[in-house]
Amino acid sequence: MRGEQRMQRASARWGAAVLALLVSALASPAPAATNFPMPPAIRPQVDFWIGVFATYSRRQDIIHDTEHLDRIYTVLDFRDLEAQGVSPGQIDALMRTREDEEKNRIRAMLFRLQEDPDPSTLTAEELRLQGMFANDPSPTKFMDAASPDRLRGQRGLRERFAQGIAIAHGYFPYMEEIFRRNGVPVEITRLPLVESTFNMKAYSKVGAAGVWQFMPGTARHFMRVDDVIDERLDPLVATAAAATFMRQNYDKLGTWPLAIKAYNHGPAGMARAVRDTGTTDIAIIIQNYKGPAFKFASRNFYPEFLAAVHVERNHRKYFGDIDLNPPLRSETVILSNPMSITTAARCADADVFSITDLNPGLLPPIRTGRIAIPPGYSLRVPAGDADNFRRCAVTQPVYEMARRATERRNTAAHGRVGSSARVHRVQRGQTLASIAARYGCTVAQIRRGNSLKSGTVRTGQLLRIPPC
Repeated sequence: MRGEQRMQRASARWGAAVLALLVSALASPAPAATNFPMPPAIRPQVDFWIGVFATYSRRQDIIHDTEHLDRIYTVLDFRDLEAQGVSPGQIDALMRTREDEEKNRIRAMLFRLQEDPDPSTLTAEELRLQGMFANDPSPTKFMDAASPDRLRGQRGLRERFAQGIAIAHGYFPYMEEIFRRNGVPVEITRLPLVESTFNMKAYSKVGAAGVWQFMPGTARHFMRVDDVIDERLDPLVATAAAATFMRQNYDKLGTWPLAIKAYNHGPAGMARAVRDTGTTDIAIIIQNYKGPAFKFASRNFYPEFLAAVHVERNHRKYFGDIDLNPPLRSETVILSNPMSITTAARCADADVFSITDLNPGLLPPIRTGRIAIPPGYSLRVPAGDADNFRRCAVTQPVYEMARRATERRNTAAHGRVGSSARVHRVQRGQTLASIAARYGCTVAQIRRGNSLKSGTVRTGQLLRIPPC
C-alpha cells in the first residue's frame, strides 16, 4: 500500500520547477537557414519539440493542447519511481493510467471555465488555465480545448535522442556526402532523428523500417526489400534512397519544407495541400490545411525536423559530452558468386558479427548461414581489407553446403521434379532475386529453366528450380 501511495505521489509531482526548466531550454533559437524557414507562426511547435527531444525524460509525460503546443497543462513526472527500483512495466502501466486521469481532470476544469469564467469563483489552478487562453477570442474556446482530439500526452525523448545522436555521428559524414551528390541540403540527414531517433532496428506498427522508416512499397522503388535482404535497415543504402526520393519531392513541389512534409504525408498529399490552400507557404499550410489525413503528426513533421536540427547542432549544450560514435570505416566489394557469411568473414579477416554489423540489411537467413549472400551484393568489409577479400573470394568454391541444405529442405517441402530439379511456390513479397539467392542460383538460370519472358513473378506461382 505504501509503495502504491509513493507511486501516486511521484506521478503527480510537477510544477514551477519543471516548467521553468522547459522555458530555459527553449530560450535558444531553433535553426534558421535559407532553405528551411521558421515562420513565427510555427515557433511554438518547434520549441515544444526541442523540449521533447532535449529536456523531458522518457519518464515524464507532457499533457498539452494539440493545436497550441505552448499550452502545456501538466507535466507528470515518474523519474523517482525508476530510481526506487519500480519495474519498467509497472511504470508504463502507471503512466498510462495517470495520463488518462489527468486528461479527465483537465477536461473537467475546462468545462468549468466554459460554464463560469468569473475569476472570483475559480481555484488557483483554474485561474492558471484561464490565463493560457487570454488571447483567444473564441466564445467556445474552453469547450473546444476539452475535446478528445485536443488533449494529448507526449512522453519525453531525451535519453533516446541523445543515444540516437551518438549512433548517427558514425554515419553522418557519409550521409551528408550522399545528399550533396544528389543536390539535397545536408541538414535533411538529421530527419532520421525524427523518424526513428536513429534506431537502426526500428520497425513501426504499419511496416516501416530502418532509420528512415521507409514503407515496403515505397522502398522497393529504390532498394532491395525481400525475405533475405532488407536494405531499409542499412542506413547508407536507405540514405541514398531517401536522397533520391527527397530530390523527387523537391522537383515536384518546389520548396524543401514541402519536400520534407511530403516524406511524411506523400508528394500527392502535399500537392493537394498546396492546391487547396493556394500557397506553398509552409506555415499557412500547417495552420490552415484540413485534409482528412493531415493530422497531428503531419502538421508537426516539419517543426519536428527544425527542432531535431537545432538539438543535434547544439548537442553539447543539451546533453554534455556524450560519447559520439566515430565515423564508420569500411570498404565495399561486389560479390561475383554466392558466399556464406562465414566465408565472407574469413576472407575479410573478421568475425561474423563484424560483417553483420557492417551490413545490417542482411536478414537472419543469411546471418545464420542458411542462405548465401547473393551474387551482385555490395558487401561492406572492414577498411583496408577489400583487396585481400577479393583475392580470397576467387579461391572459394561456390556456396555449396547451404545450397544443398536448402535443396533438401525445399525437396521435402515442395517435392522433386525428376532427379535434379525442385519446385518452389512463390510466397508473398518474394522476387526472382530472393528466390535465386535462396537456392544458390542466378536469376538468369531460373528464368531460363521456366521460360520466363520477364523478371516478375506472382504469389502462388510454381517455379522449377534447375540444378544450379
